Amino acid sequence: MEQRRTWRLSAVSAFVGLVVAVASVLAAGPWDNGQRKAERARAAGSPGTGGERHGGDDARSAPGAAPVLAPLGTAAVAPSPDSGDDAVPAPTQAGLADALEPLLDENGADGALGRTGSVSVVDAATGRQVYGARADAKAVPASIIKLATGIAALSALGPDHRIKTTVVVPEGGGKGKDKDRIVLVGGGDPTLTARPAKGPDAPASLRKLADKTASALKKSGTDSVRLGYDTSLYSGPVLHPIGPNENISPVTPLMVDEGRLDDSDHGPAPRSHDPAADAAEEFATMLRDRGIAVKGEPRSVKAAKDGEDGKGVRPLATVRSQPLSALVERALTNSDNDIAEALARQTAVAAGEPASFDGAGRAVMARLNKLRLPLSGARIADGSGLDRADHVSAALLAQVLVRAADPDHPELRPVLTGLPVAGFTGTLRGRYAQDAVGRGVVRAKTGTLTGVNTLAGAVVDADGRLLVFAFMTNGTTDPQGAQRALDRMASALANCGCR
Repeated sequence: MEQRRTWRLSAVSAFVGLVVAVASVLAAGPWDNGQRKAERARAAGSPGTGGERHGGDDARSAPGAAPVLAPLGTAAVAPSPDSGDDAVPAPTQAGLADALEPLLDENGADGALGRTGSVSVVDAATGRQVYGARADAKAVPASIIKLATGIAALSALGPDHRIKTTVVVPEGGGKGKDKDRIVLVGGGDPTLTARPAKGPDAPASLRKLADKTASALKKSGTDSVRLGYDTSLYSGPVLHPIGPNENISPVTPLMVDEGRLDDSDHGPAPRSHDPAADAAEEFATMLRDRGIAVKGEPRSVKAAKDGEDGKGVRPLATVRSQPLSALVERALTNSDNDIAEALARQTAVAAGEPASFDGAGRAVMARLNKLRLPLSGARIADGSGLDRADHVSAALLAQVLVRAADPDHPELRPVLTGLPVAGFTGTLRGRYAQDAVGRGVVRAKTGTLTGVNTLAGAVVDADGRLLVFAFMTNGTTDPQGAQRALDRMASALANCGCR
């Protein structure tokens, strides 16, 4: 048993080495001021009790999460799994069928997994599907569509891209009430915060933007302005098709703290009905606090662009978001719908498409096509997965994860590093509570709508082979039972050599 335990730890170390491209990524950590450090701390202190039980009695033999997560602090590079003394065998279709089909049979049809499903398990090293069950069938993906959104944005813009929020001064034509106007221009950063934010990893700060703006105005001898705000970067309806909802704010390029009306930073929350107007009001208050009189109420305007009616704009102050890599990780870890919709629209802007739901869907699809992903019959209607009009296959989403694991595409790696860790982070923190086989080993994105349960991610099998998977089921009537069934399937991959 001790030999198997050591074996599994070596496998996990290999997985971490493969999915982390360079040491700088590890040193910086993803969003939230070093999530990986927090993962290790929680793992070390976890009592390993509580919550639902997913596995059998044999699950107790697997290692705890503390040693499993410890390799996240290293920059080890995994050897090729297909060559050399450290080569590890790939699983076989028959072996995977032996591991997965009993679970599918037990929970399928009238069971927890509902009426329809789509399963794909792929060897990450070769990109070859090693097990599939209706893998090409299209199903509603729910939030695992964020994997596609994230990889499209990273491919289009790169992991170092930062979203700007800017204050500009219209030039060459301002008259009357517009003579002393400044304009707050939304660039599409939903993480712009009005709360105190410190440190190099903090989100862009509206307070800092107010500091810069007030300083620039005072240097020019201006102590009184009118404030406008510009949301023209986006087009189309601002409301998601699901309508007003605590899971997502109206989609606008200008908002603070994702339009949340409480102190939360993720999950459902009461939302502003007009996030852009609220952000402008907040900014006006901050300017007043810094000695700049703001006359009247902020109003929606369009800042003139260079060459438009002979007018131009002069930048006055700018703040930038965290890198796109951090935004993708945050969107995946917490299944953040607001960030996901922003990522889709940033992809649309980069592609020259209208930054609307329709334009963003086309841009994401086009970018996935450039990555040579299997798109036949797929439809992407939004970036978050809240829209039931999304229809994709498990085969597509598994291949998205293959691209993210490809050593030749380190720019796509945040799609893997942002995956929640089973039992410890994000949307998987409350799952795998007593499933020691998968706990701390499975990393996966969750998806849940009424009647829809999905899971897609990565594991290292007992031989040390990195596998990616996508499990999708529609028509479920027992959401908790479906979650447990999907979790057991992922644990089954981690627990066998499957040859």
